[in-house]
Amino acid sequence: MTFTHALFYLFSAILVFAAAMVVTIRHPVKSALFLVLAFFSAACLWIMLEAEFLGIALVLVYVGAVMVLFLFVVMMLDVDLARMREGFGEYLPIGGLIAILLVLEMVIVLSSEMFSPQNIPVPLEKAAGHSNTRELGMLIYTVYVYPFEIAAVILLVAIVAAITLTLRARRKHIKYQNPSEQIKVRREDRVRLVQMKSEKRS
Repeated sequence: MTFTHALFYLFSAILVFAAAMVVTIRHPVKSALFLVLAFFSAACLWIMLEAEFLGIALVLVYVGAVMVLFLFVVMMLDVDLARMREGFGEYLPIGGLIAILLVLEMVIVLSSEMFSPQNIPVPLEKAAGHSNTRELGMLIYTVYVYPFEIAAVILLVAIVAAITLTLRARRKHIKYQNPSEQIKVRREDRVRLVQMKSEKRS
C-alpha cells in the first residue's frame, strides 16, 4: 500500500465517521460541527483526485459560509431537544432496515473487483497550463447544461417552498409584518400632536 492509498483510506474513514456522527448525535451544534469535519474530509479527497477547484470551493462555500450560517441559526433557535426525541422509537425499525439495506448495497458494490486498488485508475498528469476550472465550466455549460439548468430550477422551487412553509407556520410570541398595512399607514395613525401649556419654573 502506497502513501497515497493510506491517505485515501484515512480521509475516507474520517468522512464515514463524521457522517455517521451527523445523523446519530442528538445535539444540533455538535452535529453541525461533525458536518464541517465531513466536508473538510471530502475536500481533501477531491484534492487528492487533482480536482483542486472543487476541493477549495467545498471548503470556502460550505465550510466557510453555509456551515457558519447553520451554526448561527442552530444556536439562535430555541431547539426543544425533548420534543425532537419524541417518536424516535416508532421510526427506529424502519430506519434501521433502510440503514442495513444501504450498508449491504455498499458492501456488494465495493467488494467487487472494479473498486480494488489495482483497478482504480491513477489520475493522468496534466500539462502546466491545465485549468480545472475551465474544464469544469466547459462540461457544465456544454454537455451538462440542461441538467444544470434543471437543478437550478429545482433549487429555486425549494427556496420558494421553504419560504412559503415558514410564513404559513404561525408561532406564538413572534411578531409578523404585513407590508400592505405598512404601505397604507398614515401620519395620523402613528403620530398624535398634543398641545400643552408651558409651565414656569418657580
